[in-house]
Amino acid sequence: MSQSQDKLVALVTGGAQGIGLGITTHLLHQGWQVVIADINEQTGRATQENLDQFHDSVQFVPCDVSQENDVQLCIQTTIDHFGHLNGLVNNAGIANPHSGPVETLALDDWNRWIGTNLTGAFLMAKYAVPHLRSTNGAIVNIASTRALQSEPHSEAYAASKGGLVSLTHALAVSLGPAVRVNCISPGWIDTSAYKHPPQSANLSPIDHHQHPVGRVGQPQDIAEMVHFLLSDRAGFITGQNIVIDGGMTHRMIYEEDW
Repeated sequence: MSQSQDKLVALVTGGAQGIGLGITTHLLHQGWQVVIADINEQTGRATQENLDQFHDSVQFVPCDVSQENDVQLCIQTTIDHFGHLNGLVNNAGIANPHSGPVETLALDDWNRWIGTNLTGAFLMAKYAVPHLRSTNGAIVNIASTRALQSEPHSEAYAASKGGLVSLTHALAVSLGPAVRVNCISPGWIDTSAYKHPPQSANLSPIDHHQHPVGRVGQPQDIAEMVHFLLSDRAGFITGQNIVIDGGMTHRMIYEEDW
């Protein structure tokens, strides 16, 4: 067990790359201890090695969040290693939003999206809550602006992320005041540099300019909000879905602009 019992501990699912890695890295720099839960064991272990400067504060645990036994073991490993849990970030999910035409969407594929993106968050909350209650901790779910607006052929992804937004306010009401639960819906976030291995961004000027803020988002934009929502500074915020999308969901697009 870690000797740093006074440090805050967060569990970040899908924390080995992408937005999850941005969250993991930011929390470590803020002095948190972090458990990375990820289905990709090779990437997870490589990420832990790459974060060697935080070797006493970061622990990788292989976990398929859609499998209850994996989730139970992940939570128990977190407690065994660090002794307590202050924050849960449900970030793991199937990132591809395009499931194909609904007429040809296989039930197994539908269940895979729902199982990972939505059921995974439920299972993590189920087993983390007893530990979060004892620390007056917080949960942050990572949904998507696809919960609010859609492109064609994204039914499974949209349903999973929309369910995650609803799960957030349901949990907030059930678990308060001991545990706060909030949600972040990212828009277009460029995760190129946070992949394994890192990639170069392939963004055009119009990709940036179509955002009212003038740029595509970065994982740090999400990580900053996650840190705030996990902290006592957000003590009066629960049950909320916070959209971080550079203003895109409020921009009117007429047909001639397409």
